[in-house]
Amino acid sequence: QVQLVESGGGLVQPGGSLRLSCAASGRIFSIYAMGWYRQAPGKERELVAGITSGGSTSYADSVKGRFTISKGYAKNTVYLQMNSLKPEDTAVYYCNVDGSDSTNRYDYWGQGTQVTVSS
Repeated sequence: QVQLVESGGGLVQPGGSLRLSCAASGRIFSIYAMGWYRQAPGKERELVAGITSGGSTSYADSVKGRFTISKGYAKNTVYLQMNSLKPEDTAVYYCNVDGSDSTNRYDYWGQGTQVTVSS
């Protein structure tokens, strides 16, 4: 089984920074992409940033220029550096992995980490 563990969330003031991390473990034979989603109260879950196995990145317009997604030394880790945080960034952030075992492709999810931006 595959498990994704997020960390790094917390409470920050507007303009502050946070760095989220996600580590995936288990029987993942291939990882095609990793990403971060978020869900704010009363809102649908949205894609914040993604990175493919080849290193291509993409960002939601609302975070472009402020957030940076990257892969760690371990191949099954991903980070999200969040700068110039705004109250609108307040949400539960979820790590996502597009991967596969020997035969099937799966969409894996972490349990989420709370990010609150408030003064």
